[in-house]
Amino acid sequence: MKKLFISVLLLCSFKTYAQNNTIHRRAVLVDTHNDALSNQLITKVDLGKLQQDGNLDLVRAKEGGLDVQVFSVWCGSQYGNGTAFRFATREIDSLYALIKRYPRKIRMINKPVDLAIAQRNGQLGAMIGVEGGHMIEDRLDYIDSLASRGMCYLTLTWNNSTSWATSAKDETFKADSLPHKGLTGFGRQVVKRLNEVGVMVDVSHVGEQTFYDAIAASTKPVIASHSCVYALCPHQRNLKDDQLKAIAKNGGVVFVNFYSGFLDSTYIPKQQVFLKAHQAELDSLIKVYNDFDLAVIRLNKIHKQESDALRPPLSLLIKHIDYMVKLIGADHVGIGSDFDGAESYPLGMDSVADYPKITDELAKLNYSPSDIDKILGHNFIRVWQANRKGVSH
Repeated sequence: MKKLFISVLLLCSFKTYAQNNTIHRRAVLVDTHNDALSNQLITKVDLGKLQQDGNLDLVRAKEGGLDVQVFSVWCGSQYGNGTAFRFATREIDSLYALIKRYPRKIRMINKPVDLAIAQRNGQLGAMIGVEGGHMIEDRLDYIDSLASRGMCYLTLTWNNSTSWATSAKDETFKADSLPHKGLTGFGRQVVKRLNEVGVMVDVSHVGEQTFYDAIAASTKPVIASHSCVYALCPHQRNLKDDQLKAIAKNGGVVFVNFYSGFLDSTYIPKQQVFLKAHQAELDSLIKVYNDFDLAVIRLNKIHKQESDALRPPLSLLIKHIDYMVKLIGADHVGIGSDFDGAESYPLGMDSVADYPKITDELAKLNYSPSDIDKILGHNFIRVWQANRKGVSH
């Protein structure tokens, strides 16, 4: 009897796995935020081949069923007018070079027909999200230039404010010294121009005043490309319930970030203790990489057992997704991992190969195949097409 019970249990488990795998593979899986491009300029890795470091390469993307990756084009606040736009173009050049090396594996997506071709050919669709309004250098024509090269969204600010929009970090920690709060008149012109050329307005990273100003200024649905729930983890980068509702009312989508520090309110204090304990080693790694984030990622790998102990469970990521779905509906939630842009993600989410685990967990919560399909990618496609409406290119 015991052997029969075990056999039935294994059969049921296999059937469930097969059903979930079918749901996952049939969906068009879109991740709206990955930072591999900026890292690649430093590490010189070939993303077309399987990598031991980092969270994305074309081999693991195929394994995880990833259909579309929006590659983040990012540079820090040390790049200003005269240098930020040029750095952005270097990152875009590196993406086009990758596509040129592996044309059978990856295709640039500029319009819906490109996506259809990529799907038919089994290619990863590549898109571009520019993370930080400082990269347009206060010039509307730079929006046109970036859009012509494939920019599908512009994150209005990164952690640093621009002359025309204030960030969540600055509105939280520098509110008394800011020359203005929210969007200026030029900031509203930026939003208008993004609407005109079919580029999505991204409100991840922006301050609350900028957030509401952007929604008021936009005539098209906005997105939050990589953000989590403030009610579950009160970090300034996360969105409060009223903000989540405002995006849903606008017809937009919130794409859930996988970073441990935005999921788990206990993570950052624990991580700071870890970094302090390894300060000398961290300082040496910073000299090697000339990049703090890459140095921390490497430090975490060196001390993997210790750093893994700080990571939240996968269930907490699912909790953020489920919270949003219950609050604003499955039509307004998606996936924006922030892979390759942080040092820590939930246990079990180590790379793009692990995306099927999200489908499994949502199925366990009795999400319908239709709702899973929306979260994995359909919502992105809808809001992207809504922004492109009336645009010829």
